[in-house]
Amino acid sequence: MYKPSDIPLPVNFLPLHPFNNGAVTQPGEQMLPWPRTPENVTGKLARYYASVSYFDQQAGRIVEALKQAGQFENTIFIMAGDNGLSLGEHGLVAKQNLYEFGGMHVPLIFAGPGISKGESKALAYLFDVYPTLCELAGFPVPAGLDAKCLAPIIKGTQTKVRDSLFTAYGVSQRSIRDDRWKLIRYPRIDKTQLFDLQADPHEMADLVGKPESEGKIKELTALLEKMRR
Repeated sequence: MYKPSDIPLPVNFLPLHPFNNGAVTQPGEQMLPWPRTPENVTGKLARYYASVSYFDQQAGRIVEALKQAGQFENTIFIMAGDNGLSLGEHGLVAKQNLYEFGGMHVPLIFAGPGISKGESKALAYLFDVYPTLCELAGFPVPAGLDAKCLAPIIKGTQTKVRDSLFTAYGVSQRSIRDDRWKLIRYPRIDKTQLFDLQADPHEMADLVGKPESEGKIKELTALLEKMRR
């Protein structure tokens, strides 16, 4: 369906990840040999895109069936996903990392009656889907949830419900991010990365070691520890 020669490499493609993040030899990372080559990565991208197109086709069948049943206008659609796979970003081809692209970003789409077209950059966890669906479907949101209802964002009355996100992989990786800054901590090798996501959305320029970054690293490290606990 897709030709590897037509597919560009990720902007942050690397042949190898620059250090052992605690998961670089996981089975998923063994799907392509080291060092990663452009040919291997674009071949994988072509297969991945074909899988996405297959998913789209099956979603279309569901939409058509609902239309035939007269229930299309009475249906809220939610499409969410696992964090999938890295596809050559940072030299990685699996999902055991905390980078934004190839790691933490997941698809999350709401559609249906009363939901206008648009996109939000608000920070969210997938478990926020539960209270959001309650609100959209007209059910009371249970009290005492860690999850946040995203309905105010969908309806345009708020721009965000969270100021930061904490993420983790196993025992080897922890991260904290806000609207601009992202800190990743690798406790087992005592390594930290800092990225300015506004200027560097693909996390290609680690700011650790720059004197002007020391205050931000201290601030985010404290927030990371608070969220971790």
